[in-house]
Amino acid sequence: MNKPAKLESHQKVAPALDTPSDLSQEATTEISAALNGILADSFALYLKTKNFHWHVSGPHFRDYHLMFDEQSAEILGTTDEIAERVRKIGGTTLRSIAHISKLQSLQDNDEAFVPAHEMLRELMNDNKAVVKTMRKAHEVADKHDDSATASILENFIDAAEKRMWFLFEAGRAGGDNAK
Repeated sequence: MNKPAKLESHQKVAPALDTPSDLSQEATTEISAALNGILADSFALYLKTKNFHWHVSGPHFRDYHLMFDEQSAEILGTTDEIAERVRKIGGTTLRSIAHISKLQSLQDNDEAFVPAHEMLRELMNDNKAVVKTMRKAHEVADKHDDSATASILENFIDAAEKRMWFLFEAGRAGGDNAK
């Protein structure tokens, strides 16, 4: 029995996928790798946010339930644009849940119960980690003069910072402004 080929998320795997681009192969490889890491984290964050949406409980149930639903939809909405950017520059993108698992940097949360205040804090920190990863990817895009990728990332950084802000404010207890 043959082992399946190792999937690399930054290589061109077939001539049929050889999308023309004015970016160098090095640029395509580096930018695609950075974007695929963000894409993997986006799927992981989407699922965690949706999980918390389904399982939140407590006195602020309705507010958190709705906020988590809105945020998960926003996160999922970024995935197609990121993946299509990878393809536009001639790279390849994620192909499976296993591939996501291999590339994601965010930790899953499989706990049977997570208190609402911990959900807020965990999602806030995960969004903060995604922002940091996006800023690094922006640096890669800038290094290769890829303004289109940088522009997409700027918009997604702003959206993730807004999610962080909402999660932070929702989690404040009686004026507590602790980080």
